[in-house]
Amino acid sequence: MSAGHHGAHRPILLGLGLGAVAGLLVHGNASLQPYTKTLIHHVTAPIGQLFLSLLLMLVVPLVFSSLITGVAGIGDLRRLGRVGLRSFGLSLLLSAVSVMIGLGLSHALAPGTHLDASSASALQSAYGADAGKQLAKAAPVADPGAPLAQVIEAIVPRNPLASVAQPVPNMLHLMFFALALGVGATLLPRARADALLAPLESLYEITAALIGLVMRLAPYAVFCLVFNNVAQFGSSLLASLGWFVGTVLLGLGLQLFGVYSLLVRFGAGLSPVFFFRAIRTAMLTAFSTSSSSATLPTALGVGERELGVPKEINSFVLTVGATANQNGTALYEGVAVLFLAQLAGVELSAAQQLGVVYLAILGGIGTAGVPAGSIPFVIGILAGIGVDPALIAVVMGVDRLLDMCRTTINVSGDLAIAACVARGEGYQPGPPRER
Repeated sequence: MSAGHHGAHRPILLGLGLGAVAGLLVHGNASLQPYTKTLIHHVTAPIGQLFLSLLLMLVVPLVFSSLITGVAGIGDLRRLGRVGLRSFGLSLLLSAVSVMIGLGLSHALAPGTHLDASSASALQSAYGADAGKQLAKAAPVADPGAPLAQVIEAIVPRNPLASVAQPVPNMLHLMFFALALGVGATLLPRARADALLAPLESLYEITAALIGLVMRLAPYAVFCLVFNNVAQFGSSLLASLGWFVGTVLLGLGLQLFGVYSLLVRFGAGLSPVFFFRAIRTAMLTAFSTSSSSATLPTALGVGERELGVPKEINSFVLTVGATANQNGTALYEGVAVLFLAQLAGVELSAAQQLGVVYLAILGGIGTAGVPAGSIPFVIGILAGIGVDPALIAVVMGVDRLLDMCRTTINVSGDLAIAACVARGEGYQPGPPRER
């Protein structure tokens, strides 16, 4: 749920469209091949590489600072008591369910495999060439016959500095260490923890500002990267993009109308029809602004007036949810990683897929309020699993449009959790006349 600027997706979408058209015009044109190769080698590839390198440079400080401050911002869960534990527990559960839906659909529909044989082999040779080397670097070294030991080895760092100080930072290790520091900060008095948190908040804001600056290059970079891909691999790559968008939207729809309907029916005792009718203003605001911070005032009003959630529960759950409950973002990141891995022909082991689930859930916490924040996270994960991060260009053009959809899911989930927590505390949410 990025706090993207309204309408900011249009230049990026234009870059995608122009890059695709230009790529299709030169693809397969034998007389233009020498000029196309020269243009890609000396102009469009370096511009795309500059954009990706700038984002990769910002991944480590962004993830580290945003995850620590995000977790610490939730507050002392012991002091918050049942309300804090219920809302945080439901947030994690829903995020895990959303990622599993995304991974399940990615396996069932395999959006990254709908390519003709020549395009598929060309893509795999271009973007999966270093996969074996990278995967060997990223894979756990524990006994292959002990899956639990593999997962522990893959997630828990023995030396967090060594995990980061390598050409491809180990995102699993970095995020676990940041999560541990964030939890540790909630155990201290705020005045003591602020000595660490204040500089990290500044680092987070500076990194977010730099990402905003880098994203100004996005329309040009997307044009160059998409042109490179379509000029080399043709229109079947664009058909795969359609499969990707369809997979994400189907997953978000299942989460919204399936999982949330069950949650409000059995967790809050509300009719799903009433629930969605009551929150439609917040859903429309989330969809049109693609911004959690812009939607929060509307969501607070909807939760209190339309759903009947008491003010103290409503304000706490929705404010924390804007950081910690990123169902749509988690699902999107999981699908994006598997889709791009499929395009590159990289097979992920069960342990690595568990790692993607873990990263996507924590990535939801870390991306809150950062424009296009999911892009650096996906790039970092791709680098760690042996997929060339340049493939991110395939999804960047549609990222902002999907952002509108996943922000709607995130805000709806916050309101569903608020209604469930209210009922758990002895209140009965529902229409005003019934309260």
